[in-house]
Amino acid sequence: MELYTTILTLTIVLSTDAEIVHEYVGIHGCSETDGEDMHELDEEEMWHADFNQKRGVVTLPDFANPLEFTHFYETSVIEMTGCKSDVAFLTKIFKSPPPEMDAPHTSIYLKDDVELGVQNTLICHVTGFYPPSLSISWTTNNANVTEGISLSQYRPRADGTFNIFSTLKVTPAEGDIYSCTVNHRALQGQPQTKTWDVDVALPSVGPAVFCGVGLTLGLLGVAAGTFLLIKGNNCN
Repeated sequence: MELYTTILTLTIVLSTDAEIVHEYVGIHGCSETDGEDMHELDEEEMWHADFNQKRGVVTLPDFANPLEFTHFYETSVIEMTGCKSDVAFLTKIFKSPPPEMDAPHTSIYLKDDVELGVQNTLICHVTGFYPPSLSISWTTNNANVTEGISLSQYRPRADGTFNIFSTLKVTPAEGDIYSCTVNHRALQGQPQTKTWDVDVALPSVGPAVFCGVGLTLGLLGVAAGTFLLIKGNNCN
């Protein structure tokens, strides 16, 4: 069982003639083993709790007067303790009913145009899943990769499902094969794997050759026609 999420919309009135609406989203949730606390404004993440590193992470760009999130992490730890206690209690009361689930949809793509030997970023985008708990793993040429990987926070969608991104730093070489594998409860033990392979085609010379041959034959035809026309006039 998992407990998620709080979403709140704030309207800020700047004058009597106009209103500017800002949307604040706060995600507070947990499972028996996991937890997340994230705050965003107008689809820009501001802060999240990193329970592995035991600290809060400010994700806004630097400002002249940076925002402070005083005691946010300490509050998150207290909330997660209570949330996990509630999960255990509700699981016992309701005897672990089957949760509602939506299977993820996964895609893999390169951030920038591919250039051999130049560092780039592969993005594994997972969307449309619920509950927000899954794992993403990477391989390069069928070997597991553990370095150069980053993982975003779970992001809510309007339909109640979630998105998440994982990225992998790569330096493509001809013939390399990369893959990301997603495992989610709704997949019922059959993980989704998406593959991206390096296939940089050399510039094709075919069209240029055919155009050159065609032009040459055309010129030869004109020359032959002109020669025959002159010979015919001389015969008269």
